[in-house]
Amino acid sequence: MALRPTDRFVAQNRRARHDYFIDETLEAGIVLEGTEVKSLRSGQGSIQEAFARETDGELWLVNAFVPPYQMAGPRFNHEPRRPRKLLLRRKELHKVMGLTKREGVTLVPLSIYFNNQGRAKIEIGLARGKKKADKREAEKDRDWQRDKGRILRERNRG
Repeated sequence: MALRPTDRFVAQNRRARHDYFIDETLEAGIVLEGTEVKSLRSGQGSIQEAFARETDGELWLVNAFVPPYQMAGPRFNHEPRRPRKLLLRRKELHKVMGLTKREGVTLVPLSIYFNNQGRAKIEIGLARGKKKADKREAEKDRDWQRDKGRILRERNRG
């Protein structure tokens, strides 16, 4: 999924790509309360420890942190770590649930952002866990790509 510059990131899980192999990504809507939307629009929120799970044929975002909105009183505010329902098309939902039934596949939230219409969306990755050796290999590749770019830039200047 290619994000447009008009998309506004609220929260990103940068660690997810380090800890998991992301096989596929998909976009889902999130069911939010009013104070949650206001809190997210102010740039707050975290999905570092969050994950998605299937319960009773529906997909839920669990353990995502959306802090209480400061301008709302305690009576009107939301619970910061409540489960939030994710909205997918039925075909996508069945596909995702079938893949998560397989061993080792998990649903990891990658980012929360607002699209062009102002709706909160979440990018979810179908992920398999990396072993320590895989993480080291990815780090070596990343370092080599950075060094290679530096060498090419220096060569083109001279």
